[in-house]
Amino acid sequence: MAVQTDHVADVAYEVHRLIVDTGASFDEFRERYERAVPALDTALFERLMRDEADWGTVLGATAANAPHGFIIYWSFDNTALLRLAGDRWRSVQYLMGNHTIAERMFRHDPAVMLYAPLRTTICEDGDGVTRFIIDQPSTHFGGFGRAEISAVGVELDREVAALLEYLGTPVPEQLTSSTC
Repeated sequence: MAVQTDHVADVAYEVHRLIVDTGASFDEFRERYERAVPALDTALFERLMRDEADWGTVLGATAANAPHGFIIYWSFDNTALLRLAGDRWRSVQYLMGNHTIAERMFRHDPAVMLYAPLRTTICEDGDGVTRFIIDQPSTHFGGFGRAEISAVGVELDREVAALLEYLGTPVPEQLTSSTC
């Protein structure tokens, strides 16, 4: 529910963080994830923007770059930097998404880009268990109060579920039971 004053809106909504035990070592799961979700082909998309390519060309290039529906736009391995403070965790974070899917929400409200691309983390806990962590997309996008955006959020839940299934991890029920 949004609370609106003259210049500020305060929107409260509930988000579900999903933590999946990958059943693999940190290095093994990270490699599988990065193979399934390749990095953005920056040179290609910069050329498409420079050439003002039509959207159909962008859709085709994106499908080729995202064999499992998602692209990594950014990643950072926190491990080495935070070891300087004495921490021994292993962790890498990502911005994973698909701009052609995000556009279907952006056209209704550009503020969706606060959550698109999706944040994901692969980390290893103190017992050596590797986990994949993501906030459930539909819970973020449902907070915009627009049916068109909520429907895409539910679609993203299903896409994340398909990715996790491909990666051989448990699939949280929340990703397959959500509705808009």
